[in-house]
This record gives sequence, C-alpha cells and structure tokens, in this order.
Amino acid sequence: MLITFEGGEGTGKTTHVDLLVERLRAEGYQAIALREPGGTPLGDYLRAWLKSEARPTTAEAELLLFAAARAELVRLVIRPALESGTHVVLDRYADSTTVYQGDGRGVPMVHVRAANKLATGGLSPDLTLLLEGPLDETLGRTLGRPRGRLDDGGRRFEDEDRSFHRRVRSGFRRLARGDPGRWVTVDTTGPVDVVRAQVWAAVERLLGSRD
Repeated sequence: MLITFEGGEGTGKTTHVDLLVERLRAEGYQAIALREPGGTPLGDYLRAWLKSEARPTTAEAELLLFAAARAELVRLVIRPALESGTHVVLDRYADSTTVYQGDGRGVPMVHVRAANKLATGGLSPDLTLLLEGPLDETLGRTLGRPRGRLDDGGRRFEDEDRSFHRRVRSGFRRLARGDPGRWVTVDTTGPVDVVRAQVWAAVERLLGSRD
C-alpha cells in the first residue's frame, strides 16, 4: 500500500512516518519511509535547492521542480517497492502540491492538476493521514528549526505569513472532505503516543480490509 502523510508545517509528519514504519515492521510487514522531495539523487538535490531560502523562485517554477522530483521518485522507487510487496509510507505527496502551490501560491488548479497527473502517472495513495493542530501550536514547533538545515527542510514555507498557512489548512480540509474514503484526519494536539495510536488504528483498518 501507499500511505501518505499530509498537513501544514509543524504537524509532526516526519515523526509519525517513522513511527508507522517501525510499527509495520514490528507487525511483520515490509515497509519503507520516504519523503518529498527526496529519495533519489535528483530529489535530494532539488530538496536542497527548493528549501534554501537563498534561492527564491516563481510559484510556477516551484510547482514544476516539485513535480520533477516526484516523477523520478514514483518511477524509480515507489512503484518498484509496491510491486515487490513493500508498503511505502510517504512524507508528503501530490496533495501537498495541490495545496501549497495551488491554494497557497495561487497557481491555477488546472496547471497544478496537470503537473500532478504527469508526475504521479496516476498513482494515488491507498490512505492519506491528515495531521492537524491549532496554527499557533504547529507553527510554534517550527520556530526552533535552524535556518538552512537541509534535513528538516529549511524555512521556505515556515516563514510565510499567517494567511498563507490558513489557505494551506483550508486546502487540505477541502481535499479531505472531497474524498473521505481515502483521507483520515488526526488531531495532533495530544501526546505522541495518542497520535500514534490514532494513526495505527486507521492503518490497521485498511490492512484488515485487504486481508
């Protein structure tokens, strides 16, 4: 299965991707954790470029760079893993592009959808977990992230104004409402163990439906 984590900045996606892969492996499944952009030499290079605050670009170019990284990741890593029977747990996917570059940056959705369709080759997640919390709390978690650190993504989006983050949150909620069979919203305001249990409950239901 392809399981994706989505949400705004500071919602704990990376933490819960790692925890879910750990749990899947403990239950006897093959599973790998990936992040976007990244996971291939091109993806890692574009991650460094995109996440560097010293390298501003246009919204349209940003859209296409994320799509380029995704196209390679899907074809070289994700599809081969799925075909081998490995669960793929992904920190962001095409829904982030829809929301960040579409709702957030204002790129017309017709162009966003076209870029996503080409990049994914039609590969859609089996389950998307939307991690959500109050903006003051989630954005507060990003304040301690050093500028320019590539492993945590730099601050290309964290430093956007509050209206940008509200548009992102609204965009994710719209997508979740439009496809409730795929999306599960998880409240991240509680302790990590509570959030982890909610994530696992959603994944376990999906695993049971596939048995």
